[in-house]
Amino acid sequence: MENFIVSARKYRPASFDTVVGQGSITATLKNAIKNNQLAQAYLFCGPRGVGKTTCARIFAKTINCMNLTDDLEACNECESCRAFNENRSYNIHELDAASNNSVDDIRQLIDKVRIPPQIGRYSIYIVDEVHMLSTAAFNAFLKTLEEPPAHAKFILATTEKHKILPTILSRCQIFDFNRMKVEDIVGHLQNLAIKEGVEADLDGLNVIAQKADGGMRDALSFFDQIVSFSGKKFTYQDVINNLNVLDYEYYFKLVDYFLAGDVNNSLLTFNEILCKGFDAHHFVSGLSQHIRDIMVCRDQSTLQLLEVGAGIRDRYKQQAEKVSLPFLYTALNITNKCDLDYRESKSKRLLVELMLMQLCNIGNKITGQAVAPQPMAQTIAQPVAQPVAQPVTQPQPVQTQSSMPAAQPLQPSQNSPAQQAATEMRKASQISIKDYLQNKSVAAAAPAQQSQQQAAPQSEIITECQPFTQEQITELWKKLAEIYKTKKPRLHAIFSSGIPEIKENYVLEMSLQNSLQEQAINEVKDGFINYLRKQLRNGKIDVVTKIDATKGSAVIYTDTDKYNYLNQQNPNLEVFKKDLNLDF
Repeated sequence: MENFIVSARKYRPASFDTVVGQGSITATLKNAIKNNQLAQAYLFCGPRGVGKTTCARIFAKTINCMNLTDDLEACNECESCRAFNENRSYNIHELDAASNNSVDDIRQLIDKVRIPPQIGRYSIYIVDEVHMLSTAAFNAFLKTLEEPPAHAKFILATTEKHKILPTILSRCQIFDFNRMKVEDIVGHLQNLAIKEGVEADLDGLNVIAQKADGGMRDALSFFDQIVSFSGKKFTYQDVINNLNVLDYEYYFKLVDYFLAGDVNNSLLTFNEILCKGFDAHHFVSGLSQHIRDIMVCRDQSTLQLLEVGAGIRDRYKQQAEKVSLPFLYTALNITNKCDLDYRESKSKRLLVELMLMQLCNIGNKITGQAVAPQPMAQTIAQPVAQPVAQPVTQPQPVQTQSSMPAAQPLQPSQNSPAQQAATEMRKASQISIKDYLQNKSVAAAAPAQQSQQQAAPQSEIITECQPFTQEQITELWKKLAEIYKTKKPRLHAIFSSGIPEIKENYVLEMSLQNSLQEQAINEVKDGFINYLRKQLRNGKIDVVTKIDATKGSAVIYTDTDKYNYLNQQNPNLEVFKKDLNLDF
């Protein structure tokens, strides 16, 4: 019975031209051979199974070949090449640093370096997994690595470059090997299937390539596993069953359920996935990847980022036409949050099910079947039919106590109102000047904080962009002034003082008298902008403010304005201020 050789060994590249997915590195090495510019040490680093050791062996074989071909490949006919192919070459030495990582092992290597090659020009030392060497072994290796004999060349290979000492890195030419692209792995597997007489499904090969995660050795191992399972012919279904990969069909069905708001079928599908033995965390990661793939399918320029087969690519395009960008953005945020919280969650299944419910709720909003309540946008959208007190939420305790120095304005008491009032009056009568000033500053900051909380609504996303007129803006502006008439007289005065002008790109420009008015507008800006966008069905509306000095020249607001006015009446006030080093 003939001995079986795994594909990773049987079809291991033997020349630079047969190396897959590392064209820039092989071209650089061939040019170095052509120009006779060989460094004393090379460092090949990158993920597992991408060809580091393979390229090291090919490079070592090529630089010792006595009859290079025109394209700078080894001839495989000279004595050096035959000795290498038959594994009897004394010029190429391979060392596993994982099991030879001590100082004594490096000393033995240094002793061998002194011996010149028997056949060929160079003695090549390939040290695999070099990051496993101890610090003392690295230090013992430094001098020889920097100034070896003319006949000695070192090729170091590692998967963890960050663990190597900087003094070692500085003595090597570093080559970073990239992960294999999915299309490169699929093409190599197709050629391999033809040589082996295997009828392989293209979608199945794409699944193998994605499962390999950029490693050709892993892909070849999966290929051998599938062939052992299904024989000389395998399908997409054989691959996902044998490699325990979740079928794309589940993700396509789930997205349709999300768009339809079908919570029941979403949960049942997730239960079916768990019953088949799939890990819930892998399911969440796969769902995030699926939503990302839908997003890149929406634009022809990003379609190249989709690494799937041609048949499944069409399914992605069809589903991408049904889904809006707001849905995809929100869905990615939800799935990413679930992925981050999964390890810390004690009820992992409930966490994933909650994610599915939230995704279904997004689908309902996008299709217009259900809209969750929106505190600020909803109340401000009904300015005329409802009483004026309706749009603004109930005032917090700190607002009702603004006339007296509340001791704890941001931490409401849990006592009864009568007890709370008595306590506050007693504290007010006993409070010191220092405490009064501190509490006054806190009480002044609390209404601004509350206004910012009110001005941050969970607004409906408006995707339309309908034009509007100055008359429509005037009408809505008057409604806004009525909304703030009772609860926000200051804002009522600002909105009643003038109508904004329509600029380019649906920008409204408000003219204000001073920075205090600008600050008051900024506190509620998000709220009334969302109101305008919803009423005018235009999601691009924005509001900018400008301070018109001539408009507010007759009104004195700030401390600076008051000081300047008094200084004009009596210039000696400036002298008085400087002599006593006073502030406002």
